[in-house]
Amino acid sequence: MAAFLQWRRFVFFDKETVKDPSENGKNFQLPVGIAACDSGRGHIIWFLTRSLQLSSFQAYKLRVTHLYQLKQHNILVSVGQDEPGINPLVKVWNLDKKDSGSPLCTRIFPAIPGNKPTEVSCLSVHENLNFMAIGFTDGSVVLTKGDITRDRHSKTLSLHEGNCPITGLAFRQAGKVTHLFVATLEKVQCYTLSVKEYPRIELDTHGCALRCSALTDPSQDSQFIVAGDDCVYLYQPDERGPCFAFDGHKLLTHWHRGYLLIIVLSEFGSRQTSPTEKHILTIYDLDNKFIAYSAAFDDVIDVLAEWGSFYVLTRDRTLYMLQEKDTQTKLEMLFKKNLFVMAINLAKSQHLDNDGLSEIFRQYGDHLYVKGDHDGAIQQYIRTIGKLEPSYVIRKFLDAQRIHNLTAYLQALHRQSLANADHTTLLLNCYTKLKDSSKLEEFIKSNESEVHFDVEIAIKVLRQAGYHSHAVFLAEKHMHHEWYLKIQLEDLKNYQEALRYIGRLPFDQAESNMKRYGKILMHHVPESSTILLKRLCTDYQPNKDSTDRDSLDRPANPEEFIPVFANNPRELRAFLEHMIEVDPFSPEGVYDTLLELRLQDWAHEQDPGKKKVLQEAALSLLRSDHTVFDKALVLCQMHNFKEGVLYLYEKGKLYQQIMHYHMQNEEYGKVVEACKRYGDSEVCLWEQALGYFARKEENCKAYISEVLQHIDENNLMPPLLVVQTLAHNSTASLSVIKDYLINKLERETQQIEEDERKIRQYREETAHLRTEIQELKTCAKIFQKTKCSMCNSPLELPSVHFLCGHSFHQHCLESFAESEAECPTCTPENRKVMDMLRAQDQKRDLHDHFHRQLKCSNDGFSVIADYFGRGVFNKLTLITDPPGGKSGAGNLEAEFSRDLLINTKRNV
Repeated sequence: MAAFLQWRRFVFFDKETVKDPSENGKNFQLPVGIAACDSGRGHIIWFLTRSLQLSSFQAYKLRVTHLYQLKQHNILVSVGQDEPGINPLVKVWNLDKKDSGSPLCTRIFPAIPGNKPTEVSCLSVHENLNFMAIGFTDGSVVLTKGDITRDRHSKTLSLHEGNCPITGLAFRQAGKVTHLFVATLEKVQCYTLSVKEYPRIELDTHGCALRCSALTDPSQDSQFIVAGDDCVYLYQPDERGPCFAFDGHKLLTHWHRGYLLIIVLSEFGSRQTSPTEKHILTIYDLDNKFIAYSAAFDDVIDVLAEWGSFYVLTRDRTLYMLQEKDTQTKLEMLFKKNLFVMAINLAKSQHLDNDGLSEIFRQYGDHLYVKGDHDGAIQQYIRTIGKLEPSYVIRKFLDAQRIHNLTAYLQALHRQSLANADHTTLLLNCYTKLKDSSKLEEFIKSNESEVHFDVEIAIKVLRQAGYHSHAVFLAEKHMHHEWYLKIQLEDLKNYQEALRYIGRLPFDQAESNMKRYGKILMHHVPESSTILLKRLCTDYQPNKDSTDRDSLDRPANPEEFIPVFANNPRELRAFLEHMIEVDPFSPEGVYDTLLELRLQDWAHEQDPGKKKVLQEAALSLLRSDHTVFDKALVLCQMHNFKEGVLYLYEKGKLYQQIMHYHMQNEEYGKVVEACKRYGDSEVCLWEQALGYFARKEENCKAYISEVLQHIDENNLMPPLLVVQTLAHNSTASLSVIKDYLINKLERETQQIEEDERKIRQYREETAHLRTEIQELKTCAKIFQKTKCSMCNSPLELPSVHFLCGHSFHQHCLESFAESEAECPTCTPENRKVMDMLRAQDQKRDLHDHFHRQLKCSNDGFSVIADYFGRGVFNKLTLITDPPGGKSGAGNLEAEFSRDLLINTKRNV
């Protein structure tokens, strides 16, 4: 309970007398004999408009006792008398419709609670036009339910009976539930009208006088106000709410727009009616606990609220207007008195926007800051976050060196996600300067799903301040993998933990971090690092508690991790051997690097047994066909790995290099063996071998003899060239080439004899052919064949005879011969001859081919002789068709020659 004497008093209303515009600014005079007043729908004191245009109509013949204007409908309900006595009538007027210039009266019925006539004490109408309650002085309440504007659609019933006069009625609507508050001089009760039985609850055992009750607006939960002489009580439908101790004899209670207006009889006056009573009008703000206005008036008739102001009617026919000051003016009045808390409450109740509230909080904070109340000031500044620039507050508390207050402000700034990177840096620096580890942990280990600060900036600041464990926690929580690893490796030197963390990352991130930090990890934790790299390059799965395994599109390329093992050859060897074992199709770089390692081990090994094992291991890599030929050859040559070099030469068909390798190492037997193995592919090897042994001053007769024997058998070199080659060797005597020369001469002799025999044979055949040709030209040819050369049956006419001596039935020739001009029996042999002639003719112009063969051959004379024998250097002319197609003796001779060439069978 709060005593009103403790409430602050303000003048938030301006009082002025209403002037009559039609009377040159004189005070407006109310009509004489006002008995009832109400307001709404833009009118007061039926009917006074805002422009003070007064209008009236006769509602009753005698008098009007009660008026009720609905706020949502232009309906007026009145109670009055048309006849002397106690017979009040209720009339419902539709102000939108006219009847002979007056509002239309839609309903009239007597206000009688029963058979006993009594006076009406109060009236209330529900805004939905479905309920109307009339209270009487005998304690009865009559409820009209249904459409109150029509007789047929409503019914009237007696809701309440008692002995104490009814002093107040009010309808309350909450959703679909309708309540009716009933106040008497002794009690306050509430009826629930939305239930058939109309249940009643007694709320209090004391009541109020007439016109001393009101209903608050929905913003105050539509509470029922009852003003007694000692207190003002507020009621809910089921219980009594708060009460306020406002002393004084209450004459009138009114509620409008959050204000409670009470008129109290002046304590200096008498309670008996006097010609001019002093009434104290007070306007209370119950939410903010202050008096908005208080003034004395002479004999107030009523107070009405309309057009945003209060209008006070007095007995002397004067009309006063109480106009509320604007919100900014009221706030300035509070600011002058440093009543910031009250200003804040007032601004909230007036629904001031956030910008206006923020400005009040700022001024309040400035006021407290000047007074030295930094704790209070920072609380007000926190309430300005989002509207006031943070630097305004930060500068103040940095200058005052109030780190605790600044920390609180920065924390609030982060909680509202309005902090930038500089604010995060400043807050963390405050924590570290205060050495407040608990607050620091609370800040970074918040369980909230949304982060209110820049995580990367926080990690940098914590690392710089030496709070490495906090920085690591933050980096791990928010998956800043790069920062986590950088702090673990560079600051904490916790290599094993960093490696464990990498093993839990997704494949792409684990791969990139191992490329970045692999050398450091390999230097300090080589075994664990090697294991992780093996996983990355085969079937990597993050180390998680869950059993789910993600599908890996591709493993890492092991060739990219070879530089990581720069100073760890043992681990590198294990890694590479694991890779080729798991994946035989590993990149060539893996095989090349492993070959280099094995060759290094082979070169430094002294134990013959182990050296042999290492040699086989290196050769197995070369045989795998996964190494790069050039790189492998260079490696083998660098380490003088003879077996590898020779294998690669042979693999690459570099037979001359094999020969030269043996020559450089003076391995005579190997030289001859190489000639035997590869001489068929490259015949020049024998020549090179002969020249090599010829240049040697040692006794190499056995090797020279063996080489000469092979040269002689395959006719690889002219004898003169052999003699010239061996002339360079001072130790080679005639006995070395004696057998070679004798064999060569014997074969040459045999070849000459064979060539002479063939010459004689060809001359004889040529002479025979010429004789045969001459006979065909000069002598007649007698055909004496009796059988067909095709079917071997006796010849019958018609038959065909050829100059070659073959005869055929005509039907056999037509069936089996491809052409009637050619003998079917001699055609295959003739075609062979023609093909040979064509081939020789085509090869005559193959100059490039001839020169290439001549250049590459060891016996150029043989090549020239072959081409000469094929007629390359002769011009061959075949007489087939006569030039120009002319006939004559020359033509006949040419035709005869052609037939002879075609049809004559050669016996070669």
